[in-house]
Amino acid sequence: MALHLIKLCVGVDSIEELEADVANRLARARREGMATEQTHTTRMTPTRVDEIISGGSLYWVIKGQVQVRQPILAIRPFTDGEGIKRCHIVLQPALVRTAWQPRRAFQGWRYFKPEDAPCDIADAASGEERLPPDLRRELMELGLL
Repeated sequence: MALHLIKLCVGVDSIEELEADVANRLARARREGMATEQTHTTRMTPTRVDEIISGGSLYWVIKGQVQVRQPILAIRPFTDGEGIKRCHIVLQPALVRTAWQPRRAFQGWRYFKPEDAPCDIADAASGEERLPPDLRRELMELGLL
């Protein structure tokens, strides 16, 4: 069974903003003749790489809610120019919307067990995903969703 990662999407207020950021980074890479793959750089390298790359995803927490995930294609450790060990998490650029799940702030990434992960929107039975994000967030904070 695949293992996932979960991380705060700092500085992003919506899924649409994340989608635009991904598109902009890929377009810039194309213009500069670089590899057109989406990577997220992090300082800590996961030790359970085989479990993660066998179908795992990076779940993004946006504004206190898990809202979207991206399948993980590879994890590439490297040492930067200052001698600091880091890693690139290579992500599929397509975002998969998920049912919202509240999550408190934390630093870095965490392992995320499949049984704890929210289902994809396509699999969600309710129509709540059609609500505007601000209304949806407010209803969740009031305990109505």
